[in-house]
Amino acid sequence: MQPAGYTVCQGNKVTPNGKGSTGTGREPAQSRFHSSPDQGKEAVDARSRIIREPQEPTAMLLQLGSQLCEVSSPHLIRPGSQAHLDAQDTGRVQNLRPLDWASQEPQPRQAPKSLARESALPPPKSGHSSRPIQRREGSKGRGTGKEPRRTFEKGEKKRSQGEGPEVEPPLTMAKRLQARRLDGIDHNPWVEFVQLAGEEADDVNLGQGFPDFSPPEFAVEAFQHAVSGDFMLNQYTKAFGYPPLTKILASFFGKLLGQEIDPLKNVLVTVGAHGALFTAFQALVDEGDEVIIIEPFFDCYEPMTLMAGGRPVFVSLKPSPTQKGEPDSSSNWQLDPTELASKFTSRTKAFILNTPNNPLGKVFSKEELELVASLCQQHDVVCISDEVYQWMVFDGFQHISIASLPGMWERTLTIGSAGKTFSVTGWKVGWVLGPDSLMKHLRTVHQNSVYHCATQGQAAVAQSFEREQLHFGRPSSYFVQLPQYIQRCRDHMIQSLQSMGFRPVTPQGSYFLITDISDFKNKMPDLPGAADEPYDRRFVKWMIKNKGLVAIPMSIFFSLPHQKFFDHYIRFCFVKDESTLRAMDQKLQKWKAELTP
Repeated sequence: MQPAGYTVCQGNKVTPNGKGSTGTGREPAQSRFHSSPDQGKEAVDARSRIIREPQEPTAMLLQLGSQLCEVSSPHLIRPGSQAHLDAQDTGRVQNLRPLDWASQEPQPRQAPKSLARESALPPPKSGHSSRPIQRREGSKGRGTGKEPRRTFEKGEKKRSQGEGPEVEPPLTMAKRLQARRLDGIDHNPWVEFVQLAGEEADDVNLGQGFPDFSPPEFAVEAFQHAVSGDFMLNQYTKAFGYPPLTKILASFFGKLLGQEIDPLKNVLVTVGAHGALFTAFQALVDEGDEVIIIEPFFDCYEPMTLMAGGRPVFVSLKPSPTQKGEPDSSSNWQLDPTELASKFTSRTKAFILNTPNNPLGKVFSKEELELVASLCQQHDVVCISDEVYQWMVFDGFQHISIASLPGMWERTLTIGSAGKTFSVTGWKVGWVLGPDSLMKHLRTVHQNSVYHCATQGQAAVAQSFEREQLHFGRPSSYFVQLPQYIQRCRDHMIQSLQSMGFRPVTPQGSYFLITDISDFKNKMPDLPGAADEPYDRRFVKWMIKNKGLVAIPMSIFFSLPHQKFFDHYIRFCFVKDESTLRAMDQKLQKWKAELTP
């Protein structure tokens, strides 16, 4: 079997580092190149059989080894390695006839090209470095298996005594390095604001969405038991989820959704909800597909759509007017039914729903969900429903899963998170629930990417859910206690912000609230920053530097054309310990005192 991107010489060992069986990087003079069309076709057929069906890693390796033995026992040299350069220098590469996997026929012999230009050889397979080694004039480097020693141009300064080690200048490649699917999504505002949040030790971080209090004792004990108990939990489990976890997720959510959920076909455990979202986009969104996203939106939805080749289509929640002095509420932010319907076209593939919403804290009503469901069914659209905050709902509001509505289970992926459910965001355990007709495609992406999630974290989440199932709906349930505590934190923050002149929008769910900063914008319109930088970003940077309070600008949750309409809001996270909220109070009171004449 001849993997693409390798020079094949006859031998008896597979060494992807480019060294020969003697470890010298040079092949014996009698080595010959494999170019048999029959053997090449046989190798392709073997490869196709290996990757066609989901298999455990051990089984795949055994089958791969068996097929390699049946076809040939080649020694492999990676293009760009020292051994490959040596082979070029001695003229032994000119006989290579690389296989074209698409046609399964050998390509015509081609003269070797310079490594600085695009090689005639197939590119290395994913997982192997494609960085070529550029030879410098005057270097030897043959037969050593190592990169040639550095030479210096005239006038270039070598390392001298006391100047530290010799520094190799960065390698310049003629080829494009960045995949085109990354164009336009390389900048992430979170990196900038998280970095700003850590510059001063006494800054109060109300920006990032994580609890700074301890998880429930039963969850911590479950994790400790998973680490120190059964030693086999240190090993792989089933690729699509630890069986006790998939079983309890199927049982627990089956009752809530009114479905008979099969743990093997309808549940997939992922690396957090973020991993679940990425897997869903990669599995279902194709080149040119349109994906409808409600604004404001969790900021990963747009780049994940673009990476999959799709086109984001945005529709905004808009605040209803309120009477002067009347507190605003996230429930006042509504979709225009006519505008929403106009976003659906024959190219629409998916609709992204987030309830309770981040950053707004809106809990979508049954009527709103029925409108979305009707449009999805009418236009044959898949709904990807991000419901990680489903247990954090306040003021008597009720979370409703859209998959529980008539006709929606068959076209909905429901995404959840142990991090939000049990206040353990660092565990990175998430899941997707849905019909097998959709889930089988997510399993294909999962098995060919992360393949497997940490066993011990899954075991701890499974045990935590088993405990909650026994207490569900009772005062002892964590799903009852957590929202009660968080609501008190929310109310505390709202009162403190109002005392300083902010105008918070009261959320009905999630970790977050947004607050209107229009009054500050009117009083301080010329804050430092770039001319085209939205006001909320300049305000947050100013507030972090001068007041020691960290928030997140609201505009990053909107598409570029709409950011200017919502740059008078910022987002705070209120899921914090009482000591953190008291520190916030002190910062706000000090700020207020500075404004007093």
